[in-house]
Amino acid sequence: MDIQFSPEEQRFREECRDWLHTNVPAEQRPMDAADAVEFDKAWQRRLFDAGWAGINWPVEYGGRGLSIVQQVIWLEEYARAHAPWIGANFVGVNHGGPTLIINASEAQKECHLPRILKGETIWCQGFSEPGAGSDLAGIKTRARIEGDELVVNGSKIWTSFAHVADWQELVVRTEEGSQRHRGLSWVICDMHAPGIEIRPIRKISGQVEFAQVFYDDVRIPLENVVGGLGNGWKVAMSTLSFERGTGFIADQVKQSQEIAELLERARATGAIRDDRIAEQLMQMRAEVAALRAMTYRNISEVVRSGQPGPEASVIRLFTSELGQRLERMALLLAGDDILDFRYGDDNQIADYLRGFAATIAGGTAQIQRDIIAERLLGLPKSR
Repeated sequence: MDIQFSPEEQRFREECRDWLHTNVPAEQRPMDAADAVEFDKAWQRRLFDAGWAGINWPVEYGGRGLSIVQQVIWLEEYARAHAPWIGANFVGVNHGGPTLIINASEAQKECHLPRILKGETIWCQGFSEPGAGSDLAGIKTRARIEGDELVVNGSKIWTSFAHVADWQELVVRTEEGSQRHRGLSWVICDMHAPGIEIRPIRKISGQVEFAQVFYDDVRIPLENVVGGLGNGWKVAMSTLSFERGTGFIADQVKQSQEIAELLERARATGAIRDDRIAEQLMQMRAEVAALRAMTYRNISEVVRSGQPGPEASVIRLFTSELGQRLERMALLLAGDDILDFRYGDDNQIADYLRGFAATIAGGTAQIQRDIIAERLLGLPKSR
């Protein structure tokens, strides 16, 4: 591993730190997605106006075009400044927009990319389905071709921000009789189109952030297909090249901050004198440091080769499971303070409940273990 920060990169870090210190909102992001959307749009616009929106987007599409090392620096400083999560803008900025940059027509890019980056439109992701959560190749939502339109029928679930979204990146099966990766198409779906029904899902933390979406003869112009009919799998997978191993940096900085806070609380309350608690805290502090070193090594490999490897699944799996253990320790050390919890509050119980999603969203822990077993350890594919 060889990640060293040059004097120019150190100056860039100071630039990031100074801007964030001046501009991070003092108020907390609202808990509910419907209440938070205006907050998210305003923060995204502030980032855009200052040139900090889409740090990994090419300059020609309005982004910052930062190097991988600069992206790491920005994400580290962003987390240290307790800057708000981009929230409802997440899918558009980090997934939908990059997918359009790689695969869309110039007309599609011109229509959607500026609005995404400015926070003017909200996107959601129509991938997961009942019975095919983490198995994108198993989707059954279908679209038949009628003239110059697709007619979509089916449903998607766990669709973040669907009830506040303007557009959706939607993967449907457009080839009759096709199975698995074949016959899929990636399309831009207007979330206000006739035939769409959105049923919000309340999480155990009290937030309404997900929804199930039903499509009943929803008509989408064929010109909204991205990358051509039948190329949906390739289009959906192409977005992974944008992350390039940096996606865990902010989580790990936050975990470093949290373990420091837990140690301080344990000392203040005397809980540190319990050998079991002291041992667990020290173990987690060592694990956070090891994860950061592993992530830096992975990014160093990306700088050398240009592509992330399957080692990212190790980092993702361990980061999510460590986060859950940190939240359990926070509850243990909170003592009687947890009795002040009210449904929907942004406190440690809410953080603990939200943590259950960490080993599910974006590919379950079981899938990450399958990737590690097959691609790193050379074991046979699971059945």
